Amino acid sequence: MAFINVGNENSTSIDLYYEDHGSGAAVILIHGYPLNGASWEKQTAALLAAGCRVITYDRRGFGKSSQPTTGYDYDTFAEDLRKLVRKLELENFALVGFSMGGGEVARYIGKYGSQGVSKAVFVSSIPPFLLKAADNAEGVDLAVFQGIEKAITADRYAFFTDFFKNFYNLDVFLGEQISDEVVRASWNVAASASPTASLACVATWYTDFRKDLPRVDVPTLVIHGDADRIVPLAVSGQKTASMIKGARLSKVEGGPHGLLWTHADRVTGELVEFLGSRTRR
Repeated sequence: MAFINVGNENSTSIDLYYEDHGSGAAVILIHGYPLNGASWEKQTAALLAAGCRVITYDRRGFGKSSQPTTGYDYDTFAEDLRKLVRKLELENFALVGFSMGGGEVARYIGKYGSQGVSKAVFVSSIPPFLLKAADNAEGVDLAVFQGIEKAITADRYAFFTDFFKNFYNLDVFLGEQISDEVVRASWNVAASASPTASLACVATWYTDFRKDLPRVDVPTLVIHGDADRIVPLAVSGQKTASMIKGARLSKVEGGPHGLLWTHADRVTGELVEFLGSRTRR
């Protein structure tokens, strides 16, 4: 297993677990909450078959990475990603973010620029700004996020059970496009995450990325389901596509938040097609 040290908390090192497979142009797949890098398994297999070098990693607090009590903000997440890029000496790589992972894509380019980045993809992602505000009337009320924090604090295991019902729109897709076993596997990954991270990440969901997105100056694809109950299309994917010059929005009809599994063929096909041409503008 491969790890990279990204810092320390007191006497304990903070290490991120990552996997690096294949050859060719590199693609970094960044997972969502409360999963890990393995959540990209269907896309990883297809991208490897298409001749890509595929890199996944577990965000701090999740999967096999360290579980510190610090660093749960997007400046730190982007810095963690930057350290991975430098360790692997990547020079021509695509950034693909699902859900929370889209925040890393936005903040990474917003903070460090697009040098070395060939393309960007946002799948069911949280940018540009989820919180309802005077200048963001379509956003989600703060009380919703506070309710989630309260539920996690009370019983995070019960929260995850309810969360995945809307993550995958199980009332529509269970037994058809997703099995009980997949849902159980997702729950198990969530349950193994840091309690601190599980709670602290909720406030990061409404990070304001509106100053980051205009700095994305590479070919960009936005994939979002129009039945996403976690991150509504109108607040996120639709606006993200409009804020990035030349970005293309691919709307998945009836698609829930967890598109990587329920609509794996659609997402995977779009990624392989989009990442097939790696020439920068």
